[in-house]
Amino acid sequence: MSGSGLPHPGAPGTAFWRTVLALVVVLVLLATTGWTAIRENDAAPGPYAAALLAWEKGSVAGRQLPSPDDGPGAVARFFRSLDPAQQQRLAERHPLVVGNLGGAPVQLRYSANHKALTEARDVERARVNDQRLTEEGRQNASSRMERFESMLEPGRQILAFDPTGRGRAAEAFGDLDRAQRVSVVVPGVDTNLLTFERSDRPYAAPAGMARALQEKQRTEAPGTSTATVAWADYTSPTGLGVDAASGSLAEDGAERLENFVQGLHSPHVALFCHSYGSVVCGEAADELPERVTDIAVSGSPGMRVDHADDLGTDANIWAVRDEDDWIADVPHMEVGGLGHGADPVSPGFGARRLSANGALGHTGYYVPGTGSLDNFAGIATGSYNAVNCADSDPGCIGTPKRTL
Repeated sequence: MSGSGLPHPGAPGTAFWRTVLALVVVLVLLATTGWTAIRENDAAPGPYAAALLAWEKGSVAGRQLPSPDDGPGAVARFFRSLDPAQQQRLAERHPLVVGNLGGAPVQLRYSANHKALTEARDVERARVNDQRLTEEGRQNASSRMERFESMLEPGRQILAFDPTGRGRAAEAFGDLDRAQRVSVVVPGVDTNLLTFERSDRPYAAPAGMARALQEKQRTEAPGTSTATVAWADYTSPTGLGVDAASGSLAEDGAERLENFVQGLHSPHVALFCHSYGSVVCGEAADELPERVTDIAVSGSPGMRVDHADDLGTDANIWAVRDEDDWIADVPHMEVGGLGHGADPVSPGFGARRLSANGALGHTGYYVPGTGSLDNFAGIATGSYNAVNCADSDPGCIGTPKRTL
């Protein structure tokens, strides 16, 4: 085999056998899930697309409305030029657009999304009793109706909401307008409106993750002004198919994440990226503003680079994985466009490796009482001296590149 161009086979566990394993995974994914993955993401236009068409034709005080593509800065300037009554009128007429519009006032977005959620709940309520639907269809409508009712509960701050297809959402915890430090939780595979929060495993869902992180920050640093966002405002892969092994959805998600962060007012932003969410953060890293001081990944399949320095950011890069996380068995490499590159917790990657003491499994990093959640709170509040390193990287603190 020496003339084949392949590495010598050697023993199982060598680079050769890892490559073979990765190729096998690629072939299995293509054979069993490729068509399904492509078909599921070919979604028809839905409520948000219709809302955008109405927005494009709308106006206020004789003025054309800004395009969402104009960017948060231009949108913010437009809304500052309106009086409160004009702003509220737009939110009432175009709730789905205003509620998802980066640069629009935060409180106005909360109000718009409350109206959009109310309308979406009423649609699903009618579908529950629609005998033209299958039993499965009516059950799905019932589940969505219950989720929307939960998101409408008093005190919830829904920052983004789109009921199209499997749906997208974002929720803020804390005072996002005044926070000096904002944490953004970016979740992974199988994130949608129905999994945005869970009653059985709350800390495995985006809303529960963000809530736990915000509460830990307030406990550990009560004098620090913080807010945390559960950011599930991108289309994540469904299951562990081709989409989860490729970067196409991560690229789209990265663009949405960049736009969202650009619209934040806080001078200090930290990203906490779980599972496939770390692929999204890796794709976004080189386009993020300088106020993103930290990117922490947990249970990561990779960040689409071979080394932390290749991310193109000055943010501190942190990585954590508990010993029971199955993601460790995923080949950390890229073959034929599938796979996400080097393992962020490997010594050669160059991330600062954190302790995950007490965390169990792939979704246990945000459970209260775990070392991982404690570390995330320390990073989020800039309390680097409170961060505990992994045993394999006792010098992970050192002097962070960014200390704010």
